[in-house]
Amino acid sequence: MGVSNNITAVLNIVALLCSIPIIAAGIWLDQKPENACVHLIRWPVILLGFLILLVSLAGFVGAYRYKETLLAFYLCCMAILIALLLILLVFAFVVTRPDGSYDVPGKGYKEYRLDGYSAWLRDHVVDNKSWRKIKACLADTGVCPKLTQKFITADQFFAAHLSPLQA
Repeated sequence: MGVSNNITAVLNIVALLCSIPIIAAGIWLDQKPENACVHLIRWPVILLGFLILLVSLAGFVGAYRYKETLLAFYLCCMAILIALLLILLVFAFVVTRPDGSYDVPGKGYKEYRLDGYSAWLRDHVVDNKSWRKIKACLADTGVCPKLTQKFITADQFFAAHLSPLQA
């Protein structure tokens, strides 16, 4: 077995081992109480874990047994997975830029308005059905009760550097 096949086999074993925690995280999310936030992400996480598992298994077997057709299948699938993940990454950056923040004079935090966000994100947040899901997610995080415990006076709150969710 050549050096490149050894490297490919080792990298695919590492990818295979990394897919196990991804699948476990998806299964763990599936066991959580029904929640709009968890509902959106659990199946994509499980599916991504299984795709990585299958592709890395194909790459390992192809490299270890020197099966050219399996290696070609592995390369095509890996290229598709990488392209899909890059498309998702670019989409996330395009949708979340600009961040909708405005400076508030004399305050340690920024104000966030819906007009400052991308049109796609605005359209999906303004929808009443989507807003109910978002509101349920925010209520489950417990951000507001934590803020009341952290800042005792109004001056402490207004001087604090808050995250967009806290603001």
